[in-house]
Formats: sequence, C-alpha cells, structure tokens
Amino acid sequence: MWQYEKKLEYPVNIKNPNPALAKVIISQLGGPDGELGASLRYLSQRYAAPCREVQAILTDIGTEELAPQ
Repeated sequence: MWQYEKKLEYPVNIKNPNPALAKVIISQLGGPDGELGASLRYLSQRYAAPCREVQAILTDIGTEELAPQ
C-alpha cells in the first residue's frame, strides 16, 4: 500500500523571489541542455552502440545523470 504525502523533505522559506535565477535553475534541470535531456540522450544512444561494453557504459552514465545530487 502506498501513501502519498505532499510535503517537502526540507522546509523552504523564500524571502526574496528571483525570477531570473529561477529560470536558470529550471533550464539546467529540464531544459535542452539540462540533466534530463543529457540522460535521455545517453540512454537512447546505447541502442545504436556497436558493442556490449559501450552499451553498458552509456547505460551507467545515463542512469547516473538521472540520480539525485
């Protein structure tokens, strides 16, 4: 059985919002040059890799990019 609690792991108190900085952070996480884009490129390139060793390396790199910091 799963329970979903919508609460943050660490409390966040934003005193002075900075939209410009937020845009930079979001682009690094989900933009075309962000972590998600990089991991999906590695994971999709593994299917065209010439040998098993290269496939394994691309899989390792792609899954590492998906891991939380």
